[in-house]
Parts: sequence; structure tokens; C-alpha cells
Amino acid sequence: MKDFTRRESFKLLAAAPLLTTSLHHSAWAMKAEKPSAQPDWSRLVIDGMLHRTPDPRNLSGWGYAVSLFLYGQYLFYKRTKERKYLDYIQGWVDKHVNDEGVIDRPITALDYVLPGNLLLILHKETGQKKYKTAADTIRHTFDNYPRTEDGGFWHALSRQHQLWLDGIFMGMPFLVRYGAAYGESKYTFDEAAKQFEIYASHLNDPKSGLMFHAYDESGVQPWADPTTHHSAYFWCRAIGWFGMALIEVLELMPHSHPQREKLIAQLRQLCEAYTRYQDKETGLWFQILDKGDDPNNWRETSSSCMYTYTLSMAVKRGYIAKHYAEVAAKGYKGVLTQLSKDDDGFGHIANICEGTNVGDLAYYYNRPRRTDDFHGLGAFLIMNEHMRTV
Repeated sequence: MKDFTRRESFKLLAAAPLLTTSLHHSAWAMKAEKPSAQPDWSRLVIDGMLHRTPDPRNLSGWGYAVSLFLYGQYLFYKRTKERKYLDYIQGWVDKHVNDEGVIDRPITALDYVLPGNLLLILHKETGQKKYKTAADTIRHTFDNYPRTEDGGFWHALSRQHQLWLDGIFMGMPFLVRYGAAYGESKYTFDEAAKQFEIYASHLNDPKSGLMFHAYDESGVQPWADPTTHHSAYFWCRAIGWFGMALIEVLELMPHSHPQREKLIAQLRQLCEAYTRYQDKETGLWFQILDKGDDPNNWRETSSSCMYTYTLSMAVKRGYIAKHYAEVAAKGYKGVLTQLSKDDDGFGHIANICEGTNVGDLAYYYNRPRRTDDFHGLGAFLIMNEHMRTV
């Protein structure tokens, strides 16, 4: 998300569905190299990070990108049951949450909500009260968090009147997981459904099926269209956050919820668009999705992981037709081309866009392409722990 900073049983955080799927046995599924024939890339990538930063207290501060990586590491821990990986997660959280459950920074942005997923995990895994106390703090931040006139949560206190697609994933999966865990499902599902609707009303592009990066209710930002107040470009990771958020919320939302079918319809639209704009040559997706012919554009890895995961999960749950499994398989194959091993056997992931604001076309094209940025590591682990079972 800023992306504006440098930047599981209660179904345990929907981790079970993250770890299970079945792809349609299509031509592409047969062509794509099976995960079982691959090295255990999750292990290689995680161990590489633990080698570089053996003390989790030396990771970055309370924020969404490192938390995304640690959430992906938790999914790996759920498969392997190797305690050191859970201990590492706990070590990072304990750096930022004291024995009374006080978080070392105020929740002034949706970015700072996403780490709350780790609090829910650790409360379930350890039973320690401080994690629930800290999670309560984040949950109740929403009670007075600023909104647009139509009720959308601002991206941050420092991003007044702005909605960013990223914010949906930063906040809503935590909110519905909290509600499912602690008896507050009615409010949390209703709120999440409302947020999806509001964000889509401002950022959805019916023509392409894609979504714009951000909306400024006040219309004062230089990137805001004078009439619609949304930004101009279809930035890959923002749209990936939104798709993954739909999957995560639908995993817990009751089938009887009146807004469920609307969320599924939005997901279908996105999956169709993901398919339309996939690079046919590599299976990856571009930094700006609809400008694949522009020589200044480039194929970005974190969003490609997000789209692959979302498509495959949507097929698994029956939200979209089985033939989309071909698209997911091609995406997975493409992502694997971005992985490498160093001389010590650790895994690395290339071509990850670092944290990104809203900007003009040149700004998106010129974003630094990082190796082993947390955005890509986390998205890859979520995708890979799912795709390993395909």
C-alpha cells in the first residue's frame, strides 16, 4: 500500500483456505512446472531473510510491508510446524507491543492496521492477553477513524479525504478476522462490505474492469481528475491489494450476508481484467496494467503474485469458471522466473516495486525495482503456500 510509507481455530485467520486449493487440469496447468518439482522456495526465501536479519527486532518498524512478509511466514509455519518461524514472528511483534498490550506507535493510518493480523495469530497461538489487548486497540481505532462524506475510511490522517485501493487490504481482512474471533461479526462484515462498495464507487473503471489507484474527495491533489477526483492510472499492486482483500473477506463472510454476491461480482470483474491484461509472453503483469506496449513499462513481481493467488482462489471457491486456472498457472510459472538462488542456497525475488505513492505515469515507471522487498516476499509466500497444493 504506500504504500505511502517506506513502507488463523476461528478458521485461523482464513489460513486454511490460503493453504488449500485445486486447479483445473488445463493445458496451462499441465505446462506449468508443478510446485513439487521446484525447490521449496518459501523456505529458501524465508531462510534468506532470517540469515540476513537473524534478530527480528532489527526488522523495520510497525508497518504493513514487513507484516505481510511475516504473515506469509506464518503460513509456512502452519505447513512445517517448525517453531522457530513462529518465534521469529513473535520476536518482531514483542519489539513493538509491551507486556500491557500497548503498541509503540499510534494507529494513524490504515497501513498500521495490517500488523494486527499478527496479533490475532499470536493470541490464538499463545493465549497471551497482551495480543488481544493490542488487537482491541486497533479494532476500536475504527470507531472514530476519519471518513469521507459517504463513509469511506481515509487512507491516513496525513492523507486527508483520500481513499487508496491499498487501504482495503490494510484494514478489512483484520476487521473481519477480529469480528469472527471475538463475537463482533455483524458489525465487521457490514463495515467491510460498505467499504468495498464505497471504494469501488469512486475507483472502479467499468470500461477496462480495472480500478484507479486513489480518490481525493476534496479534489485538491494534483493527481485528482477535476470531475471524478480519482487518479489517472491503473497501478498494478493497488489493484492486487483489492483483489486479495475480496478473497480474504469472502473466506469468512457468511453465505447469507446480503452483500456477499456484490463482492463476488466485483471479484469476477477483476479476474476478467487480470486475464485481459496478463502479458501473454511471460504470464506476468505490468507496473501500469493497460500500457504493456510502452517500452518504459516493466513487469512487476508482487502484483503478479497477488493476481495469481486471487485467480486461483477464486477458481477454488467457484466464484469464477475453471478455465481461469490456466491464467493462474501461467502467472505462477512467470513468477518463478523471477526467483533465484545465491551461492549459499538462499532464495531471492527480483523486480519488486518498492512502496509507492500516487503520481503521474513517469513516477510509476521510474519506481525503484527491488530484490527481496517485503511487498514481494509477502505476496509470494501467500501465493506459493497456496499454489504448492495445486
